[in-house]
Amino acid sequence: MPADGVVLDWVPAGGSAAGLFLPSEYFVKPATERWERREAMRLRRTVFCGEQGLFGRDDRDAIDRSALLLVAVSCLSGMPEQVVGTVRIHEGEPGEWQGSRLAVHPDYRRVAWLGSELIRLAVGTAHARGARRFTAQVQAQNAPLFRRLHWRTLEQIELHGRPHHRMLADLAHYPPCDAAGFVSMPRRAA
Repeated sequence: MPADGVVLDWVPAGGSAAGLFLPSEYFVKPATERWERREAMRLRRTVFCGEQGLFGRDDRDAIDRSALLLVAVSCLSGMPEQVVGTVRIHEGEPGEWQGSRLAVHPDYRRVAWLGSELIRLAVGTAHARGARRFTAQVQAQNAPLFRRLHWRTLEQIELHGRPHHRMLADLAHYPPCDAAGFVSMPRRAA
């Protein structure tokens, strides 16, 4: 405990008191609140439209009507604060699930392994709902991360003018997860 007796529930990023302060925990879960869905869509627009320029004004499509939206929510004092990551999953055909639109806020990409945690929840949730296969179309620069998480490339393709890998998750490494989500603690990504 600090000398002044005050306990902080946030962690300074990079050890710099003048830098960004990061929450002490993240809740990775299905989006259940209206504000979570709204913030997830805003984050997707920021990443896929603004930052990457893959889409014009909005990245939403017909899949969003039936997809399950998952979010990573930063928490302060145990209370939800901000959506800092998202991914959607859907079942195209019985047993055939797909993940897409994985996005993590730029300030949180190297914290708590949020992308990996969202992938774990996405595949585990689909597995609990009967997935026999789980695939994703992954931007080429992210394929090494997915390989480390027990995915393999089925083919290399081009989508939206960018190289992608169509990848398949090894379901043996993703136990079924039918929980409401889980807590992820801050840690620096490699």
